[in-house]
Order: sequence, then structure tokens, then C-alpha cells
Amino acid sequence: MRVLVVNAGSSSLKLSLLDAQDTVVHGADLPAGPDGIDTSGLAGLLRGWGLCDSGRPDAVGHRIVHGGTVFTGPVLITDAVTKQLRELTDLAPLHQPKSLAALDAVTACLPGVAAVASFDTAFHTTIPPAAATYAVPREWRQRYAIRRYGFHGLSHAYCSWRAAQLAGRPLAELRIITCHLGAGASLAAVLNGRSVDTTMGFTPLEGLVMATRSGTVDPGLVLWLEEHEHLSPHEVATALEQRSGLTALAGTGDMREVEAAADRGDQDARLAIDVYTHRLAGGIAAMSAATGGVDLLAFTGGVGEHSALIRQRAAQRLAYLGVAIDPLANDTGREDSDITAPGATVRTLVITAREDLQIAGEARRVLGGTGTTGG
Repeated sequence: MRVLVVNAGSSSLKLSLLDAQDTVVHGADLPAGPDGIDTSGLAGLLRGWGLCDSGRPDAVGHRIVHGGTVFTGPVLITDAVTKQLRELTDLAPLHQPKSLAALDAVTACLPGVAAVASFDTAFHTTIPPAAATYAVPREWRQRYAIRRYGFHGLSHAYCSWRAAQLAGRPLAELRIITCHLGAGASLAAVLNGRSVDTTMGFTPLEGLVMATRSGTVDPGLVLWLEEHEHLSPHEVATALEQRSGLTALAGTGDMREVEAAADRGDQDARLAIDVYTHRLAGGIAAMSAATGGVDLLAFTGGVGEHSALIRQRAAQRLAYLGVAIDPLANDTGREDSDITAPGATVRTLVITAREDLQIAGEARRVLGGTGTTGG
């Protein structure tokens, strides 16, 4: 079954056509700026690939950021489902509209082709109440569906499945902590193949320090800024989403540039790396409490895959858990590699992020084909 995977993020639209053996036949990364998706460019690309004619795919798999409490797994997209997705826009105002715009544009080009929605929140619907519940008034939790939703679920699902495969052990018997470190960053505690905790919460703003997002801050700080500095909620939200994180600490959200500046002796860049790894190591330790120990620690995403320094700094702080990495393997790590030091009790892996494989596998399973990935 050939599947066109449509992955709409906050700043880009990734498209990939996978054949029945999961080989990428075509791939592209289109900008998705503040004005939304370039639907004419998307349509032109699909026509150029021949997908609007005789080369139409057998199915389309769409990444949808938020499934709320309604969608706990992939689902065939119908008019009723699309309506429900639009009603969830308030929970993900930066991401959901772009996902829906891509859905509309692809459907217009490929009418009649079955489409499946895969949700970033679905993997985390197994988180137990103790981890998912915020200690806020009951009426808020009930009226506004306030809870820890978690995000990056498609990446965490694939990463945990691939880590178990590389380790040669059943996923259902493992305690895995997956570290999705990119422009957005989150951790997941995966116990016996199920998410039991994660760092992102009601929104993708909670948790680790990210490229432009602050991660967790004292909620009292937000109230103080609104009351004493007379900043509007929109001003505070914009600052925390777009002008915080590594950008606020080092002047850039690109970890490669931060590391280069730190090598030159830039004190702001060095502080940024210290803050980033402090939060990262603390988050991994917290996830290990949810899983009751760690068998596998897996790094994925742009930073997770390519920053040997961040992996090294995190491992050094987690030595008490049994984490240790081999310096040579860490520095020269290849795609999907084991960088564990001899004698370490926790295996540390670097996994290439492949949300496209996860989405394609889910689409095939929903439509009765054969899916190969986890989740």
C-alpha cells in the first residue's frame, strides 16, 4: 500500500510518499509560515509527482497535533471527524489550523483517496490519572478538559518501538525513556510499550527548554507580568512561545550555533547549554521514576540525533542511574546506533526520527493493510 504522509508542523509542511516497502519515493519540505499553508504550491507539487493522475496513492496519512480526549488512536477521516477536529482548534491554535488546511488542500487534489488521521496526543492517552491530572479546581478540569495531553506522540511511539528493535528485546518488557529533542522538545516515559508520563502538558509549552519556547515556568510569573507590568495575555504568550528558550538565552534557537558560540567562549551560550542540560537531565530522572528504572535511553530529533555534546552532558549527570556512553561512538554515531559504554546498565541509543513511518503504519492498519511500526 502506497501512502502519502502529510506532516503539518508550526513552521513547515513535510510531505513524503512511501511505497509498500516503506521506501521514500518522493519527499519535500514546504514552508508553513504565519499566513498558513501555500495550498497552490502544495497542489502543484502533488501534480508534479503525478499523484493527481494515474499515480495516485492508495492512502493518505495526516499528522494532526491534537486529538483531545476524543481520539485515542488513528481514525479514518470522514466529514464528522473533520468537524470534530475543527472543534479542537482552541486547544492547539498554532498547529491545528495548519493541519486542517493541509487536509483540505490534499483532499481537494486527491478526492476519493482514503485518508487517516494520526494524532500526536494519542500515544499519551494511556498516561495514568496521577500523571495526567493538574491540581486545579475541579470545575476547570471538567468544563475545559484540562489535563496533561502530551505531544510528539508519533515520534515517541516510533522511537520506543525502534529502540526495542535495535536492542533485540520485546517492547512489552522494557522501561524506555525517549528524548525528542528538536525545535520543540519533550520526553516520554514508556513502560511496556505504553506512555506513562511525558513532559509536555495541556499545551506544548510545558517541560524542557526549547528553541524559542520557555518550557516550564512558575505560573506566578505569568500572573506577576500581567498584573505589575500590565502585559496582555497575548504579549506574554507570544514571548513565551516565540522569544524564549535558547533564543532568549543565547540569541539563537539553533543548537549548532549555540554550541559554536560556546566554543568561542561566549558566556551566554555556555549558560544556555547549562540550563538546557540541567532541565533535560532532571526531566529524564523524573521520567525514570514513572517507569521504575531505565532499560533504554533513546535520543531522537534534530538535537537528539546530531548533538554529541548534549548527549554527553546529559549522560554525565545521569551516571547514578547507570547511564554511560562511549565517547567515540557518541562522536561518530551513525543512523540508529548504540552509543552505550561498556559496563553501563542502561543502553543509550540514537534513533533517526521517522514520524512518516509511524503515520504510514497507522494508516495501513486502519485501512486493513500491514503496519510495521509501533504505537
